[in-house]
Amino acid sequence: MQSDQIQHLFTEYFAERGHHAMASSSLVPPADDPTVLLTTAGMQQMTPFFLGLATPPAQRLTTIQKCFRTVDIDEVGDESHCTFFEMLGNFSVGDYYKQGAMEFAWELLTQGYGIDPQRMVVTIYPGEEETRQLWINVIGVAPERIFVDPDCTWGPVGDSGPMGLNSEIYVDLGAHLGPDCFEGGANPTDSPRYLEVWNLVFMGLYQETDGTRRELESKNIDTGMGLERITMVLQGKESIYDTDLYMPIIERAAGIAGVTYRDNAEIDRSLRVIADHSRAISFLIADGVLPGNEGRGYVLRRILRRAVRHGRVLGIERPFLTEVVETVVARFGGRYPELTARQGTIARIVLHEEEAFGRTLSAGITRFEALAASTQAAGSTTVPGDEAFRLYHTYGFPFELTAELARDAGFELDRAGFDAALEEARSLSRQSAATFADTGRSRLALYSQAGVTSAFVGYEHLQHAATVTALVGVDTAAETIDAGSVADLILDVTPFYAESGGQVGDTGEIRTESGVFRVDDTQRPLPNLIVHRGEVIDGYLSVGQPVMATVDAERRTAIQRNHTATHVLHRALRIVLGDETHQAGSLVAPDRLRFDFTAREPLGAAGLQRVQQIANSATLANTAVTTEQVAHADAVARGAMALFGEKYGDIVRVVTIEGFSAELCGGTHVERTGDVGPVVVLNEASVGSGVRRIEALSGVAAVAHLLQADTLSRELARTLHSEQQQILSDVQRLQADLREREREVDALKVQVAAANLDGLLDAAQEVDGTRVVAARVAAPSREAMLQIGDRLRDKLQSGVIVLASELDGQAALLATVTKDQVARGVHAGRIIQATAATIGGRGGGRPETAQGGGTDLAQLDAALAQVAAVVKDQLAG
Repeated sequence: MQSDQIQHLFTEYFAERGHHAMASSSLVPPADDPTVLLTTAGMQQMTPFFLGLATPPAQRLTTIQKCFRTVDIDEVGDESHCTFFEMLGNFSVGDYYKQGAMEFAWELLTQGYGIDPQRMVVTIYPGEEETRQLWINVIGVAPERIFVDPDCTWGPVGDSGPMGLNSEIYVDLGAHLGPDCFEGGANPTDSPRYLEVWNLVFMGLYQETDGTRRELESKNIDTGMGLERITMVLQGKESIYDTDLYMPIIERAAGIAGVTYRDNAEIDRSLRVIADHSRAISFLIADGVLPGNEGRGYVLRRILRRAVRHGRVLGIERPFLTEVVETVVARFGGRYPELTARQGTIARIVLHEEEAFGRTLSAGITRFEALAASTQAAGSTTVPGDEAFRLYHTYGFPFELTAELARDAGFELDRAGFDAALEEARSLSRQSAATFADTGRSRLALYSQAGVTSAFVGYEHLQHAATVTALVGVDTAAETIDAGSVADLILDVTPFYAESGGQVGDTGEIRTESGVFRVDDTQRPLPNLIVHRGEVIDGYLSVGQPVMATVDAERRTAIQRNHTATHVLHRALRIVLGDETHQAGSLVAPDRLRFDFTAREPLGAAGLQRVQQIANSATLANTAVTTEQVAHADAVARGAMALFGEKYGDIVRVVTIEGFSAELCGGTHVERTGDVGPVVVLNEASVGSGVRRIEALSGVAAVAHLLQADTLSRELARTLHSEQQQILSDVQRLQADLREREREVDALKVQVAAANLDGLLDAAQEVDGTRVVAARVAAPSREAMLQIGDRLRDKLQSGVIVLASELDGQAALLATVTKDQVARGVHAGRIIQATAATIGGRGGGRPETAQGGGTDLAQLDAALAQVAAVVKDQLAG
C-alpha cells in the first residue's frame, strides 16, 4: 500500500464516521501562540476547541498535520529519526471518549489496513483499570498483550495547556529484531522489535504553568499516528527511509552524488540526512520561514547547512539541493499545493543559502581538521570553545555543525567557552550597531554614488509595494545582505516617514520573498533620499528585489496624535501668552511630545491649566485636520505659522485645524482633533534664556497617566480617610502638624541635652587659666547644637566650648569662644580647622563661633581629645 493510499484511506475512514476533515495548519504557529517555535503536533490547532475558546466546525475532526520537531536534528541520519513528519489524527471535542477512540483505532488498523491483531500490543498508564477493561472487554485484546508504561501521558504543548493520560498501540516488526515481549516480561517500549504506531490521548486534564493539573469540563480525544511509521509497517520496511516517502528523494541525491543507497553505512547516513532535511526545508520555506540567526529561521538555516555538509561528505562540490528540493515538490506537491505555488521561491532561497555557505564550507572543514589535529597532538579530547566560536564567526559554522564534526572525530566540545566568546562578540556587535547609527553622515558619499532617490507615499499609505534600489553598509555598498547584517536600505518608493521637523522616523518591516528587514529608524540624509536603517532578521535581501514595506501602524498612529497635539498646544500657548510667543523646537515621539517656546516668565499653575483647557476643548470639538499644498507666499499671507528649524520651498504643505490653527508642516497627523484624545501637560521648565519647555502626553499615554493619577488619588483618599477633593488640604494640614511635632521633638531633645550642662562644666579642663569644654552631645540638628553651645557659654561666662555630635550619619563639630578668650588669641574657626581634619572633613568660621564636619565618625573622640592642645597653642601664640 503506497503512502498516498494510506493517508487517503485514513481520511476516508473517519469521514465516513462523521469526522470533519480539516486542512493541515501551517508549520508556523499563530502569532498569538508563543508556546512553541514550530507546529509539533496535530492537536495544536485543536487547542482552542478543547479549551472552549473557539467553536469547532464539528465535534468530530480529523487532520493530516505537517509537523516539525527540533529535538532530533542531531540524530537524523540513523534509521528512524526525522525532523519533518506527517501526523494522522482524529479528534473528539466533547463527543466520544476512551471507548470510541479505541474502537476506531483498532478497527482501522486491523480491518482497514489489515494488520494481524496478533502482531499488536498496547500500553496503558499504571492504575488505569478503566482503560485496561475497555481493551479486554470491548476491543477483545488479550490481557497479556496489555503492558503498563509510566510514560503514558501526553502534553501539554509548551509550559501549559490541555493534556491527558494515553494508551499506545505497538506493532511487532518481527522475530529477527529480538525476542517478543512475552518472553521474560520485556516491555514493548524498550524493545527494537516493537514500533509505536498510534497514540490515543484521553484529553481530560489541563496543566498550569506551575505544574498543577485540573480536570477539563469537557473530555476530549486527541490521537496521532505518524504517516512515516504506519507506511513503514504496511510496506514491510525496516526503516522509514526505505518507504516511498523518502526513497525518491534518496535516489535523486544518490544519483547526483554517484553513489548507491545501502552499500555503505556512512554514505547511507548522509543520504538520509539530505532526504529528511530537504523535505523539512521545502515545507518550512513554503510556510513562510526564512533562513536567519534566531528562532525558526535559525532552525531552517541549521538543517540546510547540515544537508550541504553531508552533500560534501558524498563528494558533491557544487550546489545540488535545489535539484533534491525539486523532487520533494514533485513528490508532495499534489497533497500540499503550497509547495508547488512557492517552488520558485523555495529554489531561490535554497540556492542562495547553499552558495553562501558553500563558499566557506571547504575552508571551514579544513580549519576544523587542523584544529582537531592540534587538539589531539596536545593530548586533549576537548575542542576549545573559543576555537569553535572562531569557526562560527569566521566561517559561518553553527555550533551544532562543529559539534557534529567533533563527535565524528571522537572529541567533546567546550560549550561554556563557546558561549563566553559568543556573548563577548554580541557585546561588540551591539557597540558596532550603535556606531553604525552614529556614522550616517559619513555615508553621504555612498548615498550619492548610489544615484538613487525615494518617493514618499506615507501620507496615504502605511503599506506599499516597492523595489530595493540600494543597500549601504558602514563603509561600502552591497548587492546582497544576509540575516544578521546591519545596513541602510533604500527603496524607490516608501511609506516610511523620515525624521524631520521634530517628528521621529518610522519603524516597521520590509519583506521580500527571501528575507525580512527590520526597520529601526528612517532618516533623510539628502533632500530626495529616504534611508531605512535596520537589520536583516531572516533570509537575505538583494538590490532589485520587489518588497512590501509596512510601517508599524500602532506606533505611527501614536506619533500622529502627538504631532497634532503639538499644533494644538502651540496655538493654546499663543492664546494664553500672546502672539509674540513662537515655537523654538520640538520632539514628536510615539510615547510623548516636547515643545519649546519663547517666553519671559513661567506659565505658572494657572497658565498651565488654561493651556490644557484650551487644548482639550480643541480636541473635544473633533474638528477636521486638513492638509493642502500651496505656494509659500500664499500660505504666509493666509497667516500659516512656520515651524522652527524647517526649510521651505516654493510649494509648502499647510496643516489646518479649521477655525483654530494653520501651520506649515511636513509631518503626519490625525484626521480629526478628536483622534488625539486627551492632552495632559506633565511639566514646564526653563531650557535657556527666554525659552521654556513643556512635555505632554496625548491619546493612550494620556489616558494611562490620568487613570494612574486617579487611582493614586483614590488610594490616598482611602488612606487619609478623606474625600478626593480634600486630599491637598488634608495633606497640607498633616504636613503642618508634622512640622509642629518635629519642632516639639527637637525642643525636647535640646532640653534633654541641656539638662546635663552642669556635668559638662564639671568635666571642663583648665588650660593656662582658660576653662575648656570638649564633649559629645546628643543633638538632633546643628541648630540644636548652637542652642546647647549658647547655654553652655552663658553658664561658663569665660572659656572655650567644642561640641561634637552625629547628625544624619555624619560627624558634626561646633566651637564657641567667649569674647575675653578671643582677646587672648583663641580663634573658634582655627580650632575647627585643626580638629575637622581628624574626622576626614573641614570647617571654619568667626573667632567667636565656627562649625565643621567630616565623614569619619570613629575619629570623633580623637578630634575632641585634640582641643586642649590646640587651645594651648593659640594662647601661647
